[in-house]
Amino acid sequence: MPVTYEPIATTTLGSNSTNVDFTSIPQTYTDLVLVVNWAQSNAGQSNWLRVGNNTFDSGTNYSITALSGNGTSARSDRSSNAAQLYWGFYVIGDTTLTNNAIIHFQNYSNTTTNKTVLVRTNSPSGASYPGSGATVGLWRSTSAINQIRFGIDASATYQSSSTFTLYGIKSA
Repeated sequence: MPVTYEPIATTTLGSNSTNVDFTSIPQTYTDLVLVVNWAQSNAGQSNWLRVGNNTFDSGTNYSITALSGNGTSARSDRSSNAAQLYWGFYVIGDTTLTNNAIIHFQNYSNTTTNKTVLVRTNSPSGASYPGSGATVGLWRSTSAINQIRFGIDASATYQSSSTFTLYGIKSA
């Protein structure tokens, strides 16, 4: 069965920002995919997201398992009961080069299961932290997701011209 990607919203930053929000996400799709191309003001800070239903959940309802590598070494980590879901866990965004991530929100509108989030991140050769990473995350809530917030640790910001594009996925 073919899958159809439908653009829902795109945010291109006109100035540096600490957060990027998607709100009022329609509940008419089976899954969501978000494509992020970004640079950030401080390469030493990690990216995170929070989801929710009419409010962003900042409780300790997130868990992750992350793997990453740079061609020389590999890393893994696990975190439970966190206040956000880290998605650039070891592939930390660079300050001048464009990094990318593809983030899948599975069964986001289902109200009977917890929500799984799959993330692939890449930082190019020459970046402060080059390499690739994969993260599986869990939001322990049966609420449908109708908003997503992207943020960054400490005093770092997403740089102007970073793009965040949200797609809805339907079975054709």
